[in-house]
Amino acid sequence: MGPISTDELHLFHKTHREVFCFLVFRLHRDMTQSLLVMALWIWLEHNGYPNFSHKVMDLSPASINDLVDEAVSCLKCLERENFATPNDGGLPSTKSLTQKGISLRIFKEKRYTIIAGIKSVLKNICARIFGDVLQIIIRSKNINRGRTSRGNMSDKALTIPGFPHPLFGAFNINPPDTTMNLDLFDLRIWMKGPCDDVSTDDKSMFLTFSRGFPVSEGEVIKLFKRSYGDCVENLSMGNTSVQDQSLFAIMVLKNVGTVDQILNGKHVAKLQINRKHIWARKYERRD
Repeated sequence: MGPISTDELHLFHKTHREVFCFLVFRLHRDMTQSLLVMALWIWLEHNGYPNFSHKVMDLSPASINDLVDEAVSCLKCLERENFATPNDGGLPSTKSLTQKGISLRIFKEKRYTIIAGIKSVLKNICARIFGDVLQIIIRSKNINRGRTSRGNMSDKALTIPGFPHPLFGAFNINPPDTTMNLDLFDLRIWMKGPCDDVSTDDKSMFLTFSRGFPVSEGEVIKLFKRSYGDCVENLSMGNTSVQDQSLFAIMVLKNVGTVDQILNGKHVAKLQINRKHIWARKYERRD
């Protein structure tokens, strides 16, 4: 099975491309916002809400606009560490379309799982199936502004406004070739597992300990294994300070979903072992 053509990949994702074009060209929604909305909807399709995009195309423009507004609300909630969820769930149009239970509470309880999933969908799917459409949009905008011509746009990597995104990171694509060097058995292309390539940072937590109550590496691993199973991939205890005690640690988990289990929708989780307190929060790399 050799490489597949761009046309073949586009055919497989035909509906996703139609929805994206409808958002941008018919509803005149912002390009970057529409890209993030599509990444969210594709993630939903992979996580219990199949055929979401196909159902969208059966709706009126006004109804699709309502769905986009709700998707934007979901994305905004992901950007906040703490937010109150409405009693009615806050997503009436989305719930009606899916005929399943879905609410903003899911985006609070599974915040880091969904963030990592959207990042993966952007990288593995959206960057490959929307490249030519994005090129047309950006080229059109630049020509209208008198900045470039069609000739010198085709040999440059596209710069998408709004990226690198503060939450979802970089989104870099090159102009599409006639043939893409993609393995037909790369499951991410066919949406069999676009979220299995999360980074180490995505599944890392920062732990802090109380001064005067030293916590050992063994105690930390025992605590999380007792509560969440064999979930710790790596644990790095911080530099020791007074009384030869580590005051912090960086813990890498085997699955980003465990991060959400530990935090349970909170910014900081407070745990205890042998009457010693451990505070856990999502690790954030600071350059």
